[in-house]
Amino acid sequence: MQDFLIVGGGVIGMMTALQLADAGHSVALVERGQCGREASWAGGGIVSPLYPWRYSKAISALSSWSEGRYPELAGRLLEETGIDPEYRQKGLLYLRVEDVDVALAWAREVAKPLNRIDADTLYAKEPNAAPGFDSALWMPTLGSIRNPRLGQALRARLLQMPGVGLHEQCEVSALIREGAAIRGVATSQGAIRAGQTVVCAGAWSQGLLASIGIELPVRPVKGQMILFKAPPGLVERVVLKDGRYVIPRGDGRVLAGSTLEEVGFDKQTTREARDSLHASALSIVPALAECPVEHHWAGLRPGSPDGVPMIGTVPTFEGLHVNAGHYRNGLVLAPAATRLLVDQLIGCEPIVDPSPYLPGSRLLGSDVSVR
Repeated sequence: MQDFLIVGGGVIGMMTALQLADAGHSVALVERGQCGREASWAGGGIVSPLYPWRYSKAISALSSWSEGRYPELAGRLLEETGIDPEYRQKGLLYLRVEDVDVALAWAREVAKPLNRIDADTLYAKEPNAAPGFDSALWMPTLGSIRNPRLGQALRARLLQMPGVGLHEQCEVSALIREGAAIRGVATSQGAIRAGQTVVCAGAWSQGLLASIGIELPVRPVKGQMILFKAPPGLVERVVLKDGRYVIPRGDGRVLAGSTLEEVGFDKQTTREARDSLHASALSIVPALAECPVEHHWAGLRPGSPDGVPMIGTVPTFEGLHVNAGHYRNGLVLAPAATRLLVDQLIGCEPIVDPSPYLPGSRLLGSDVSVR
């Protein structure tokens, strides 16, 4: 029997496994497909909420802690696996922000470098940005990471660790329940037992917990993105306008996203979304009109009612924990969200106050006492 079993091999699940293994525990990780190929792969990799001043303090506390950990994590994974997650700290330009005063007041309150720049400074930083803007907001500390490569590096590292068992292409059919305790999962590859079970299955977490009478308020929210094959240097920084963004990669490619669609578990791409994303990208960087769209895809975010993830022990069930509901900020919050849960699992002082994230009364069901 393993010390811990983790259901879900996205960035949240893999970082949880890595931290538990670093602490000397045996870990089994179960993934129905291949690790890192769902929402963790489909996102853009911006290491900040898009408009951080519009989020609650619960999100800000996790995102602030996480942001400073990505350079170290990327360097560690490159050294240990040879796979470069391509962390880039080039800053972010905000075009056409309606609540500038709110943004600047937030930045002063949290001591975050965010300032208004004039047109000359804007176009010096991003010469190919759409013309006609007389100012912008500039956040110099913002970074981005190439999330598919982050997933590859995390998976490679876990495969190297003797205390970690990776079970891919392994469908979970049920939680193993012994009275009021959960002791692992039944899967397509047989039963896998553990002292503690952690559900990190993103949008699919709701279905698994429903099997034991718990209603987890997490739903799939589809996001579509496109990728331009652009020459290196065409776009150097993340640029955000009207809720849409372009994200450059080290090889010149540029991502553009993203849609928000309430369509259940449908991951099909649509021509309408492609055209909308293409138009938004060109409104930010017109020169992208000369670049072919190389790829168009969709992923499913784990939406929650307020965007605040549920992190902690599931009430009334011994040995069952959850880390889900990160919505648009799974990658943003991952280092802090996983560390917060691991701290609780192994008895360390939590990095932040855990109370805003505890499942408690946010879970509903016949087997859960609402508190």
